[in-house]
Amino acid sequence: MLRAAKVQRIHAILDEHFPAPPIPLAHDDAFTLLVAVVLSAQCTDARVNQVTPQLFALARTPAALARLPVATVQAVVRPCGLAPQKAKALVGLAQQLAAEHGGVVPRDLAALERLPGVGHKTASVVLAQAFGVPTFPVDTHIHRLAWRWGLSSGRSVEQTERDLQRCFPREHWNRLHLQFIYFGRAFCPARGHCVAECPVCSWAMSQARQRVEGGIGKGRAGRRSGGRARQE
Repeated sequence: MLRAAKVQRIHAILDEHFPAPPIPLAHDDAFTLLVAVVLSAQCTDARVNQVTPQLFALARTPAALARLPVATVQAVVRPCGLAPQKAKALVGLAQQLAAEHGGVVPRDLAALERLPGVGHKTASVVLAQAFGVPTFPVDTHIHRLAWRWGLSSGRSVEQTERDLQRCFPREHWNRLHLQFIYFGRAFCPARGHCVAECPVCSWAMSQARQRVEGGIGKGRAGRRSGGRARQE
């Protein structure tokens, strides 16, 4: 199948299954989204959504968070994992926002990436979901799907981002980012994945790539064993 036809078919399947995917991290503004995205590293969205109400009850603005002791923040965010690093990053980014940006989250990729604890993916998510700027944030799960579907070589997350941006129209990038995430959880998990039952892999994943992954999925039993993976 030609690349253009494959992309068009994948796009149609994603639109069919997830026509209006919601933003999975609960937030009220750009700052609370930024905090939630930082906390989501190696943590489920559901767990982050359980933790952030307590944190925002203590500090809902950069100025308020900047005044909190790191130890206080660490105690609150402990359930999200990597608590010492995340607490230090959150207080640091709040202090930098207050000192350098007037307490406002910048609508600029480079400025976001200069904040403590904010990498390219986090900055891209904030631009897309808080400001509507077209980006295609790629995490390890989107990276996996793009490789399985033959849309990218899988050399790096950065390469996958560039490949997906070339594949799909710019005006759809933000929705597609979320569609990939929800589709991966529902049909295309890292573990227990059954190629034959996946609405995309069943026709888009080459036999060579199936061999690389090696015996992924065993029918519906495989789907059940992947239950935890779908919570990524």
